[in-house]
Amino acid sequence: MLTPPSSLAATVAAPPRHHRDAAAALADVRSRYDAGISLLSEQLQRFITGEDLPQRVRAFYPYVALRTDTVARAETPLAYGFVAGPGRYETSLTRPDLFGDYLLIQFELLLRNHNVALEVGCSAQPIPVHFSFAEHHHIEGSLNPARRLLLRDLFDLPDLGAMDDGIANGTYEPLPGDGGRVTQPLALFTGQRIDYSLHRLRHYTGTTPEHFQNFVLFTNYQFYIDEFIKLGHELMKADRGAAPLFEGGTSGEEDSYVAFVEPGNVVTRRTGCTLEPGDFLGAAPPRLPQMPAYHLVRHDRAGITMVNIGVGPSNAKTITDHIAVLRPHAWIMLGHCAGLRTTQQLGDYVLAHGYVREDHVLDEDLPLWVPIPPLAEVQLALEEAVADVTQLERSELKRVMRTGTVASTDNRNWELLPQRTPERRFSQSRAIALDMESATIAANGFRFRVPYGTLLCVSDKPLHGEIKLPGMANHFYRERVNQHLRIGLRAVELLRRNGIDQLHSRKLRSFSEVAFQ
Repeated sequence: MLTPPSSLAATVAAPPRHHRDAAAALADVRSRYDAGISLLSEQLQRFITGEDLPQRVRAFYPYVALRTDTVARAETPLAYGFVAGPGRYETSLTRPDLFGDYLLIQFELLLRNHNVALEVGCSAQPIPVHFSFAEHHHIEGSLNPARRLLLRDLFDLPDLGAMDDGIANGTYEPLPGDGGRVTQPLALFTGQRIDYSLHRLRHYTGTTPEHFQNFVLFTNYQFYIDEFIKLGHELMKADRGAAPLFEGGTSGEEDSYVAFVEPGNVVTRRTGCTLEPGDFLGAAPPRLPQMPAYHLVRHDRAGITMVNIGVGPSNAKTITDHIAVLRPHAWIMLGHCAGLRTTQQLGDYVLAHGYVREDHVLDEDLPLWVPIPPLAEVQLALEEAVADVTQLERSELKRVMRTGTVASTDNRNWELLPQRTPERRFSQSRAIALDMESATIAANGFRFRVPYGTLLCVSDKPLHGEIKLPGMANHFYRERVNQHLRIGLRAVELLRRNGIDQLHSRKLRSFSEVAFQ
């Protein structure tokens, strides 16, 4: 019988260093992280091939910390990049290969706004061995039951207690550390929480986090994905400088898309673009994952990711819980809804400016009394995009697009409830449309400080007896889906052109907010 190892841990923990240069701080983070991952992967390979390890193997996430003794800071037009007041602030970090550009910006802002050194060291948070695998790293060998049990004694496993969303929810209460000092968080997510979501993204979407772009479109119908795939492949074949593929767009914007990625990490490069080594490693999966993702890639990661979340608020919450760790610039819901007003026609658009939340999946994280406001920057971009793509003037535009409240429910058969109670509530709320996902996506955007928006298309009117019949549905989808998708793509162009600093505004930030965007 194998015996547990001693409590002595093999660690990678160089003393903390202080940096006044953002690039040097990032290099220090990268060095510490790479050393820890190398230790874990090497020792795990030895263990799986049958070697008995003499002691516990442990590596720790790197951290970055800042300490300031004054409320003074440099003036900045940004809503992030600074701490709330005097004290020590810290966060653990992961995957500097993936988040390097993002971290460099956050470090530069902290140094500029506070004029104090950044401290980089090894945190007290162990890296779970499950998160030490590179994307195409496969461990060879097998474990019998006894060695599987011993694995838990030798290596750290994911700890759910270290990855909850208390910081994002505003319920986190820091505990005093050495000397009774309280350390406040610098970011919404710890290193382990981020790693957990990165692994979940691979599972749910069939693509690696490296391919995700900073503008995300969600849909609840495969028809939108079919059109996105078609447009993606057309764009990859287009000559540079060709006529715009998106109505109202500019050929210069479209020229910046360099690749299209599908589930299984299948990469199609644009004509004339240089192939990269990783392009050949992808393979289409035998069946699609639960929420497949597709990516129109730009070199600056400001391209477009589209995810088919399927039907229901549970999927909507699950995928946004995980995409949030990538810190996207915005996400937008494009999908179908039930029209609730007699004046609406099938094919009309609904621009949400408020939400009735009867999805129930976020009630414990975000109380129902918290309002989910519309964000002017996203609203204006969506409205302008509808006008650009439909080529309708203002009076005609109002005829096909209505702004109002969207209700989201977790009961697909709400029409069958007795006494017509849902109908009464929706009427009292002034709702004009109903679906099962939009309020969830908007609420999670609010919770995670990710700008959000919703543009839906009326596909049926159950309160008025207008339900989709097979022939009518097929005609409707062919007629409207392509236009609706192009509106979403155009809206992203407008948001990108108007500047991301306008998106990450103070509207989504609390009294005492973390410094990282």
